[in-house]
Amino acid sequence: MDDAKTRTRRQILEVAAGILEREGAQAVSTRSVATAAGIRAASLYQLFGDKDGLLAALAIHAFDLYLAEKNTLTPSGDPVDDMRRGWDIHVDFGLRHPAFYLLMFGTDRPGRRPPAGEVAHGLLLKFLDRIADAGRLRVPVAMAAGLCQAAVVGVTLSLIGAPDGERDPEVSVRMRNTLIDSLITDPPAVVDATVASRALALDAALAATDDPTLPLRPTEAALLHDWLQQLAR
Repeated sequence: MDDAKTRTRRQILEVAAGILEREGAQAVSTRSVATAAGIRAASLYQLFGDKDGLLAALAIHAFDLYLAEKNTLTPSGDPVDDMRRGWDIHVDFGLRHPAFYLLMFGTDRPGRRPPAGEVAHGLLLKFLDRIADAGRLRVPVAMAAGLCQAAVVGVTLSLIGAPDGERDPEVSVRMRNTLIDSLITDPPAVVDATVASRALALDAALAATDDPTLPLRPTEAALLHDWLQQLAR
């Protein structure tokens, strides 16, 4: 895409984002956006196709904004504390940008995530891998990711839908703490570490390494992964 088209595309997205945040998704139309941007509707159609294409691009734009904030979270020495901070950033973004959030998580097509949504999911998996590597995760990483996603999105959508006078931030705090307490073990002494937590830690460590000297063929590595997942149950 040449520079002129890139600038026009960015301009359209910024105008559409403004309409979305001020008036909601129902106010975003090809006509309203083209008029507000001062361009011909034909130019918008060339870049986005139709309203659905424009909304899909807005969802990706929203995820990019979300990831820019999420990436400001510098990892600390405590991955569990980082998980709490990541939850709070997520909920705060949703409450500050409710129209964006509804587009990102409330009306997305079943079974699909925008590309930036995959990146956000990958960040969550990295957080959980660090916790598993420390031997503190009670369940496999994939299950923990699903539980975290369901809980934080559910809480955020619930708070967005609550009238201002009934929106209680303590709901998010309690749900966050309840979920984390159900997923995370206390830092174990080495002699007291459970087989399940050790299996998860070893599985996470092996998944994270790129050491070519490991004496395992791919089939053996896959079999070991299956055994460790069985021990972690």
